[in-house]
Amino acid sequence: MRVTLVGTGCGNPGTMTEEVRNAIGSADVIIGAPRLIDAVDEYANPGALKVPEIRPSAILDAIRNMAKKNDEIEEVSICVAYSGDSGFYSGTRSLLPLLEEAGIEAEVMPGISSIQVMASRLMKPWQDWKLVSAHGTDCDPVTEVMSGKEVFFLTGGELGPAELCRKLTDAGLGELKVTVGERLSYDDEKITAGTAAEFADGEFDTLSVMVAEAAERRGNLAPGIDDGEFIRGDVPMTKQIVRAAIISKMSVADTDTVWDVGAGTGSVSVELAMKAAKGRVWAIEREPEGCVLIEENKKKFGVWNLNVVPGSAPDALQDLPAPDRVFIGGSDGNLEEIIDTVLEKNDSALICVSAIVLETMSETVKLMAGRGLDTDIIQVCVNTSREIGDRHMMMAGNPVFIITGQKNV
Repeated sequence: MRVTLVGTGCGNPGTMTEEVRNAIGSADVIIGAPRLIDAVDEYANPGALKVPEIRPSAILDAIRNMAKKNDEIEEVSICVAYSGDSGFYSGTRSLLPLLEEAGIEAEVMPGISSIQVMASRLMKPWQDWKLVSAHGTDCDPVTEVMSGKEVFFLTGGELGPAELCRKLTDAGLGELKVTVGERLSYDDEKITAGTAAEFADGEFDTLSVMVAEAAERRGNLAPGIDDGEFIRGDVPMTKQIVRAAIISKMSVADTDTVWDVGAGTGSVSVELAMKAAKGRVWAIEREPEGCVLIEENKKKFGVWNLNVVPGSAPDALQDLPAPDRVFIGGSDGNLEEIIDTVLEKNDSALICVSAIVLETMSETVKLMAGRGLDTDIIQVCVNTSREIGDRHMMMAGNPVFIITGQKNV
């Protein structure tokens, strides 16, 4: 029994390789999506059995059943057809391990994929593009375009070009340049260039792909960005050295969901968003001026995964996704309610609180201990130099307590 997994190309028969066409023509059995079986029918053996199926486990069962029915025939040829290229977000990645486990040998033949056709239409090389599937999978286009590369999106299901562009626009990337390719290789193929905002309410064919330019962003700056880099107003801002210590204590992973409660100008939020480059950061701030400053700093540093939430905690926290890490820089007297809200959302979240008075530090430790959190306290005292004539004098800043708590997980 011979089993061959083939990529049938981008859609038009002209994008099918001769190797694949010959494999289909000599197959006794062809398995695949109904659309693909119809597309390759003119090249198939007239007597070939057609099995419409896309689920890997069901395809394996069909192959096994065919083997049982043809024990006396060693040369039964089975062809499993996939769209595009067999190695580009194809079902082969799920079927091959099942075949190997069942002891069934298989051959894989490549096809011409939508990314190759799209790149040729744009007359661009695609080797430096970031390749992303939004077809039936969870995809965050905002974090993808922050990678520093042009992004190719294979779209489909609930995430078509319009939905992807809507997410980009909502994050502040409405001016990002995008190009959509519809029904590539077919006679009614259509290539359209524009911006994310222009396409956010558009209508596109279900057979579409999209290329988005890289979002403008600052490089990965070291923790503790210079205070002068931030756009500032009269809203309080966590200073550079203290901010670096906070970022260090929070140990943010790149996929984390993070809250910054009482975000001020957004200096901590910006650095958290840089650390959680594949995650999301939610900056909660009650002062309108602060919200404006956070938005301005978001744009300046290109941290498009940062979301501004106007309002006071804990009320403003109710509709946010469960956090992995939370920084509380201001609680407006609602510290207990904020901590309880965090733990209700995720009882294993790490909570970090900054305090400049002993009473807040004491209250924080008591609240964390009372909820079973392992607590750690550090005090940061920063002295900075000041010129006095032709000499320098060290000036002491107010000490800041940084308290972190998390259940022992």
